[in-house]
Amino acid sequence: MERGMGAVLALLFATTAGTAGATLSQPKERPVKPVELTQSEFAVRVAEYTEPTAGWRYLGDRPALVDFHATWCGPCRALAPVLEEVAAEYGDRIVVYKVDVDRAPELSAAFGIRSVPTLLFVPMEGAPRMVLGALPKAELKRAVEELLLPETR
Repeated sequence: MERGMGAVLALLFATTAGTAGATLSQPKERPVKPVELTQSEFAVRVAEYTEPTAGWRYLGDRPALVDFHATWCGPCRALAPVLEEVAAEYGDRIVVYKVDVDRAPELSAAFGIRSVPTLLFVPMEGAPRMVLGALPKAELKRAVEELLLPETR
């Protein structure tokens, strides 16, 4: 029995030793995906929304698309894979955030969210713009280009 175990360990070592070099020489790229935010994370990453007199000041380092959604919402579920594709296609040029309106009622109220999905386009400069409803991918990409990345057009 010990002899069999030694052979298995030798085989395992030979297999992992052969692949270790490949893993080190070719790092895997992490796919870019939407990031779920809580109310407190939104206040740190996007904007301090609890101080209405402070005015709008974006805190991020790249343009953002914020999806106000709900888990029970059919159009929100349909939009989710489109947002994942957009996040992956634009990579580090924009950041895509998701906010569950049921878990962030104060934040949703501060932005006047009455229906979901609602998309908030946050450029680096200027005021954010809101779009109601699930946009088809082509329209969503056009909005990203026009509202978030106008200099690349």
